Parts: sequence; structure tokens; C-alpha cells
Amino acid sequence: MRSPHHPTPDSRRGPTHRLRIAVVGASLTGPCLALLLTRAGYGQVTVYEALPAGAPHGGGLLSLEHTSLDILDRLGVPRTAYVHLPSETIWRAPVRDHVVGDPTRYGYPGQFTTWTRLHRALISRLPAGTVRHSAPVAGLTEHQRRPLLHLADGRTAAADLVVFADGRGSTGRALLAPHRRLRYAGYVGHRGTAKANPAGLRDLWRLEPCPGIQFVVAPVPDGVDWTFYLNATTGQYTSMFGAPPHRRLYAHPRHLTDIAYRHVDSNAAWHLPAAFAAAVHTSTARAGFAVMDIDPPDQMVWPVGDGFAILLGDALAPVRAHTGRGANNGLEQADGLATALRQHHRHGADLRTALTGWQRRHLPAAAAAVALGPSIGAKLGLGTRPTPDTAPTPAAHPDRRQPAMPSPTTTFAADNTSTNPGWPRCTIRRRCPGSAGS
Repeated sequence: MRSPHHPTPDSRRGPTHRLRIAVVGASLTGPCLALLLTRAGYGQVTVYEALPAGAPHGGGLLSLEHTSLDILDRLGVPRTAYVHLPSETIWRAPVRDHVVGDPTRYGYPGQFTTWTRLHRALISRLPAGTVRHSAPVAGLTEHQRRPLLHLADGRTAAADLVVFADGRGSTGRALLAPHRRLRYAGYVGHRGTAKANPAGLRDLWRLEPCPGIQFVVAPVPDGVDWTFYLNATTGQYTSMFGAPPHRRLYAHPRHLTDIAYRHVDSNAAWHLPAAFAAAVHTSTARAGFAVMDIDPPDQMVWPVGDGFAILLGDALAPVRAHTGRGANNGLEQADGLATALRQHHRHGADLRTALTGWQRRHLPAAAAAVALGPSIGAKLGLGTRPTPDTAPTPAAHPDRRQPAMPSPTTTFAADNTSTNPGWPRCTIRRRCPGSAGS
């Protein structure tokens, strides 16, 4: 009989069996994971990205905590590649009659960046040929006891491990956990970049004129990047971006209608100090995103034959931007996964056991971040019906006509934050039952 200290050859095949790893999604979490795995000694890592090379993914301001910064440091990504002005300060201030009130200073344990700068820093460091663009994934099946990816063009790709890091509208989540559907939270993040820094900002600022409105702005090279949170019903969202939230989670500049421009300009003129309103008015490249909620996750890993499928970052549990945990969750989970796989690769750790431990460590934080979002939104009055005293209808900006925008009616339901570390098998579908389009 074998000693428990000498596992069977099957459970120690790590150093001799080189895993083929498929990563789905080349936004931030996917490239970070691919870099981590490459550094860990895995040579068969392929990233599948649905969009063509150079196509905009969308994304604005990001906050990176020390844990994420340390991951990037270990990957050899210099801070100057993605941080414009080093700052550990957030200012929060009321706005009354277009004047910024007394601000409150908060220390932030990290730095601020933008999606574009961080994405460029990660993608540029991947080995040539790692990312396959224009390769949307349509399904996942089991073949010869291994996961088999089905691409939309009919091609297939075999792997031992499939990691879905494909964002809020994740095909992987639709395949592995179809019961967890996104819910529109009742407000929108309008984004833009101005080619001027209206007040010489060096830190991130949160301006709050009244419940139901928040303006977040931070310096970027040659200007500022801003996000303007405003309530909107599903109908209003559709009129602004040409499709309802579930069909268009992120609205690129080409999707914005005149109604969207007028709505944002009018609210800026009505609520913001003149310098910040001018920054909004002069921002030509704008976008928008629907703020969404989802039930907390209770599983991150699914067995597929003798292999596994995994959800990471926003694919696992998209969170509201107010939590500041979106990018951080993804990078921290990717780092933890790379650690588990490194133990398997270098020391023969049992893969199933390693993934179980990884899930146990990271699942509670992912679930907690999901539950935190609605609480923060409610305190800001976002996603709830504004009253005439707290969110008056803005007057039209002098250069634009203000459309009729009725008050939102969406309310929040409490989230269930219980977790279950078990690995129930799912029914793997050949085709995704439906994902948000863009």
C-alpha cells in the first residue's frame, strides 16, 4: 500500500505534464494572467480575444491597490508606464450653486490610472503570438476528457485549463453559471476625456452636488478623465445609446445619440462648477456604461473531464465602479491562480487540490465586493428615484436642447452573500445562450 506521503503518479503529474492553458479575454485580467503564467514556466498559454487588434475595449479611471501594484512590479511593469501623476489622495466635496464646498481628504492605499494606459503596458509585454484577436468564443464542450473551446468561426481549441477573463458580458459565465444574470442598477456612468486640466488637478476628486449625482475626475496626460454618474431608466438608457443595458453594457462613442450628449451637457451645466462643466462640454470622445448588479458567486472552478474551466475578475463577479474593486479583484485572483499553478508545475502539487485552495481564498472577497456596490450606490442616491428637492431637472445648456428625461424607478434588492466552496458540475453548452452585444 502506498504511503500517504508518496501520492500516486497520477496526482503528481504536474512537472511532467505541461498544461495547455486557454485564456479568454484580453482586457486587463487576461493579459496579466498570461504574463504571470509565462513567468511561472508555462509555455503553452494562448489568449483568445473577440475584438480585432487595436479595437477599443472601453474603460476609464481605475484605482489600483498596493496588492495590484505589487503584482505589476513583480511582472516588471514600471510604474511610469501606467501612472501619470503619483497620488495617494482622494478628495470628496459637495457642490452648492456651482461652487465646490469644503473637501474631505482620504488617503488611498494605491495609485490611479486609466484602462488604456494599463492595458497598453500589459499587452506590450506579452510574447509575440500569445494573443489571437478576432477570435470570439461561442461554446465549451468536453473532448477526450479535456475542455474544448469552440470559436465563432467554427474552429476549436483544446486545452487542459480554460480561464474566462472576458469581462462583464462574459460568455464563460453564460456557459458555466447561466443562472447568474446581470441586473440593471438604474444609473449610468458617462465617461469622457478633456484636453485640459480645468483646475490643475493632481489627485482624484469626487464631486457630489446632490443625491443621485456624482462626478469623478482625475488628471491624465494632457487633460483629465471624468465619469459622470446619473440616474436613468432602461428606456432612457436605450434612447441615449441605441440599445437597452443588457444588450449594450458599454456604449462606445459611435453608439451615443444626440440625446446622450444633451443629457450630460445639461446636467453638467446645471450641477457642476463652471470649470468642470466646461471640461465636459469640450470632451468630444465620450462613452457610457450601464451600472449592473449580479448575485454573489459561489463557485470559481468547474471540472470539465479531467480538466477545468475557471471564471476570473468581472467574468466571475462584475462589481460597481464605486467599490474600486473591479481591476483589483481580477489582478489579485490572477496572481493567486498563478501561484497555485506554479506549485503544480514546479512541485507536483495536485491540481484539483490547488484550485480548491485558490477558490477558498478568493471567493469570499469576490462575493463581498458584489454586495458592497448596492450599499454604496444607495448612500449616493444612485439608482433610486430622485426627489424634486435633491435632483432637479437641469436647465438646458445654452448650446443644446434638453430632452425630456423622466425620473428613474429602479430600486435595489438585498444581495445574498453566502458562499459554497463546493464544485457542482454544470451542463456545458456548445453555444452561449446569449450575451450582451456591443
